[in-house]
Amino acid sequence: MIHFVVHDDGDSVGVVVVEGVSAGDDLSGWVMDQDTDISFKAIDDIPIGHKLAIKPLATDDTVIKYGVDIGRMVASVEPGGYVHVHNLKTKRW
Repeated sequence: MIHFVVHDDGDSVGVVVVEGVSAGDDLSGWVMDQDTDISFKAIDDIPIGHKLAIKPLATDDTVIKYGVDIGRMVASVEPGGYVHVHNLKTKRW
């Protein structure tokens, strides 16, 4: 079962594609461009459609999703952590 998808191995987040991801769950992911599998243990509850860190992300790191810069981290998160508005902000202002 696939729990999250990643566009490219250069991305720093994947997108959860199932309901009910809870902290402690073992998650399987699919990297689309390379057609490879990756796995992580969720360290947070993550809603469907939301982002999962697949690399360690420190404060001020750029976040890449679908090969595109989507913002910068304002708090660090480890692989398997929830990435959303509480720790990711736009670079526009």
